[in-house]
Amino acid sequence: MGKRNGGRWVLLLATTLFTFSCAAMAGVADVHIATASVADPWQSGAADCKTHPLPPLEVRAYDPRTFVLRQSLCSTFEAPFIYLLIGKSRALLIDTGDVADPAAMPLAQTVFALLRQAVVSPPPLLVVHTHRHLDHRAGDPQFVGQPNVEVVGYDLAAVQHFYKFTKWPSSRAQIDLGDRTVDVIPTPGHNETDLAFYDHATTLLFSGDFLLPGRLLIDDTVAARASARRLVEFLKDEPVAAILGGHIEMDANGQLLPWQSEFHPDERPLPLDKSSLLELPAALDRFNGVYSQVGPFVMENSTRILALIGAAAMGVLVALVAACIKFMRRPARRAVREAQRS
Repeated sequence: MGKRNGGRWVLLLATTLFTFSCAAMAGVADVHIATASVADPWQSGAADCKTHPLPPLEVRAYDPRTFVLRQSLCSTFEAPFIYLLIGKSRALLIDTGDVADPAAMPLAQTVFALLRQAVVSPPPLLVVHTHRHLDHRAGDPQFVGQPNVEVVGYDLAAVQHFYKFTKWPSSRAQIDLGDRTVDVIPTPGHNETDLAFYDHATTLLFSGDFLLPGRLLIDDTVAARASARRLVEFLKDEPVAAILGGHIEMDANGQLLPWQSEFHPDERPLPLDKSSLLELPAALDRFNGVYSQVGPFVMENSTRILALIGAAAMGVLVALVAACIKFMRRPARRAVREAQRS
């Protein structure tokens, strides 16, 4: 075993031991739950997080058994949203965010405390992901190995196996939480492992990075278009109280906030309404595969954008080299001409 892998095992062991102690303490102190609605402004971060630090997590209750958690912009510029749904026989945690260290981000401690506050006898916890990107699963080690906790794998094979999809990505699955059912709908496009979760109890759609108030980063345009149409077909006759995505990246005027910024002044509300979903297929049809803005949708393929930037930079470099060579040859040509005259 190399030093790198050995270090990872030590870190995992330390994280697990720390989280076990946090879980034991979670019943001692209650979690502060903000009285604000999930549609109200969230903590906006800070222009200087070192001098104005923020609590790592902000917690709000949608209802007594549905919680929305957001990791602070001062903890990670991604500031991802995490969702906890509590049923009679099982609880569901959708994503684990972008920070692994439980000392810096006490996610597991907070989730276990919320379970204890919400119900007399906390049910087993199922941890799932909207997709496999690290900012939605970095907190997994805080839950792995915990009693009565199951963490679903994030790679495509693990996703297909756990949900028992009969035909990927056109089939659907369900998670039974006892007295509430959650539909699981494959939505590849942003990433091949994308999933959306529709909770029948609240009629909320948890859309991850597939649909959110911000940049729609699209890896596979064809898959994204098909996913949008399947999602619309599934929900067209279903009530949708709100669509809750994985991030907020826009201000109240619909302008994109600076990438990787720790400060989101005048941030727009988190929820999208059903009309955003219904309009998405037509917007994706107009996506040029690189960058397009159609109404409120800003669609990007970051890989192709980087490739174009690289190609443009290479073109500029080639032109500069050619100009330098031409410039350096001028004295030699002048000397040849003068020699010929003499």
